[in-house]
Amino acid sequence: MKISQRVNSLTSAGPYQVLAKAQALEKEGREIIHLEIGQPDFPTFENISQAGIKAIKDGYTRYTPPAGMPALREVIAEAAGRQRDLHFDPGQVVVSPGAKPNLFFPTLATVEEGDEVIYPNPGFPSYEAMIRVAGGVPVPVPLLEENGFSFDLNAFDHLVSDRTRLIIINSPGNPTGGILPREDLEHIAAAAIKHNCWVLSDEIYTRIVYEGRQAQSIAGLPGMAERTIIMDGFSKTYAMTGWRLGYGIMPLGLAEKVGQLLMHSVGSTAQFTQFAGIEALQGDQKQVDEVVSIYQKRRDAIVSGLNSLPGISCQNPQGAFYVFPNIKGLGMSSQKAADLFLEKAGVALLPGSAFGKYGEGYLRLTYANSLDNIQLALAKMAAVL
Repeated sequence: MKISQRVNSLTSAGPYQVLAKAQALEKEGREIIHLEIGQPDFPTFENISQAGIKAIKDGYTRYTPPAGMPALREVIAEAAGRQRDLHFDPGQVVVSPGAKPNLFFPTLATVEEGDEVIYPNPGFPSYEAMIRVAGGVPVPVPLLEENGFSFDLNAFDHLVSDRTRLIIINSPGNPTGGILPREDLEHIAAAAIKHNCWVLSDEIYTRIVYEGRQAQSIAGLPGMAERTIIMDGFSKTYAMTGWRLGYGIMPLGLAEKVGQLLMHSVGSTAQFTQFAGIEALQGDQKQVDEVVSIYQKRRDAIVSGLNSLPGISCQNPQGAFYVFPNIKGLGMSSQKAADLFLEKAGVALLPGSAFGKYGEGYLRLTYANSLDNIQLALAKMAAVL
């Protein structure tokens, strides 16, 4: 029987392909250091876990409104607004099971068949997938290493047009750890206003930044509040990947439509998970700062170690928990290098090509792993080289 083209074009994401290879090697008795999956290695903070457990014990295991419990939407509006120095109405908040629905459904709600969608490359693989499923035309914009992995604005200016319906940005970024500087955001915002298009701002790593930096939200720039969709969530900041809890913040009319898409697809987000989300935002935030401090120490160690390897150079990422080293000096493709390190060194990492054509010549490693494992991985990579 025939399968529709919109799903026939989908492929498995790179991290999960590498994870499957690594797990197969582990079944053979090999010891593998996992630096491929972008998942905090810390347990969910205890106060958050206990709030979820209490909610289950208290019987909060029922349906909720599709866009989320009013109490959680109010807390998100206040916390997200305070963090960004903006004001959000709770009605603008759409809670979802994981953050991805608030990438996917706003794309479905704004993109018509044949509309062009600009997105960062190298970038999160789901961007291109959701554009294609929505019937849009993916238009990748290169991220430049020499510009801290921000947009190639010259390329962007040639690609953006009246055919552009949506611009996707991600800051801090996956896979690069780069932060878009304010002047680049202003450039992108001016184009969005000129061509009357939406901007989807993936801000899932906005709390994981270093050296006192802040990741400016494009929603705060003049003229952008009415055309910006912010996507954020709890997975990365609070080590809640398995809880499946995310949210979007968008203009009221669009929030209503995205809520309807949630209603007709997943129904609603788990009620007890939403109670855990309230505790995450209202509880002690010092835990977040402590984890970010640990990430920074790991970042410094992995960047230093990578820069000591022949044929490899690595920038200091400004946020998230990834490094994106340049391996062009090795004289091999990123896929070949990733296979080499997995098979010979027992280090699972990702080829840059898994994040798009402009990722070729790079690797992505996560430092959401212990300092001991990071140092052992670097030693094994050095031995192979």
